[in-house]
Amino acid sequence: MTRTPPERPGRGRRPAAEVRRGILAVTADILLTDGVAGVTFDKIAAAAPASKATLYKWWPSPGALAAEAYFTHVEEQLQFDDTGNIEHDLRTQLHAHVALLNRPDVGPVIAKLIGAAQSDTELAEAWSRNYSTIRRRTAVERLQRAKEQGQIHPDVDVQVVVDQLWGACYHRLLIPDEPLSIEFADSLINNMSRGILVQA
Repeated sequence: MTRTPPERPGRGRRPAAEVRRGILAVTADILLTDGVAGVTFDKIAAAAPASKATLYKWWPSPGALAAEAYFTHVEEQLQFDDTGNIEHDLRTQLHAHVALLNRPDVGPVIAKLIGAAQSDTELAEAWSRNYSTIRRRTAVERLQRAKEQGQIHPDVDVQVVVDQLWGACYHRLLIPDEPLSIEFADSLINNMSRGILVQA
């Protein structure tokens, strides 16, 4: 009597979260290799693999996908530690930020993403939702805790501190008249912590 082998189970449909992670990982690789212009739905759909219909369902444009892929790629590298010493934590975080922006596969991509966001509403919204708003909130919360612990003067606007530190780094990335360096990051922290005005 011939025995019929059992049917092999089908692979089935992958969970949506797994598909999304795969798309973001592939997009980050393409973004950092080919730049913003290299991120197209045709290319992502061929490499992920995922259908273009899936991409359009989750992202309104390739730029929006690129923005989210970038944040997912760098999120772990830009964690904001809380050691209880705000100056130490700011210095560590700003060093990591500057090191990332100085990477040849990252800095030019960020500059182009920021530039493209000026005329691409969907990209601008994705950049704000998936990256800049989250990064700002994380920094503000850390600074606010330091303020409550008495490490920062009570009248300091922590939102402005974020602009002064991280905004200065983006300024040197986009307008590279002066180098964006670890020494520059240290000078920013030193100026902030010591103040620049001579007290009468």
